Amino acid sequence: MDTKLTLKLDQSVIEKAKQYASSRKRSLSGLIEDYLKMLIVKDKSESGDEIEISPFVKSLKTGVKIPDELDYKEEYRDYLWEKYK
Repeated sequence: MDTKLTLKLDQSVIEKAKQYASSRKRSLSGLIEDYLKMLIVKDKSESGDEIEISPFVKSLKTGVKIPDELDYKEEYRDYLWEKYK
C-alpha cells in the first residue's frame, strides 16, 4: 500500500533530482523509494542479517566448485576457437 510522505528539501536539490529522474524515465518518488530500499538492505547486510535469496536463485545452485585461478576469458576464447574452426 502506498502512503504519502512529505519531505522538506532544498529547492535546487528537488529540481536537479526531478531532472535526473526524468532523464531516466522514472518518477522522483520511485527513485527515492528504490534508494531507501537499497539503504535498508545494505544496513541489514552490515548488521549481520542474511539477505533473503529467492527460491528461483536457490534453484540455480549447482554445487560445482570453480577454481580461483580460472581465467574465464581464456576458457571462453578457447571454446569459441573450437566452435568456429
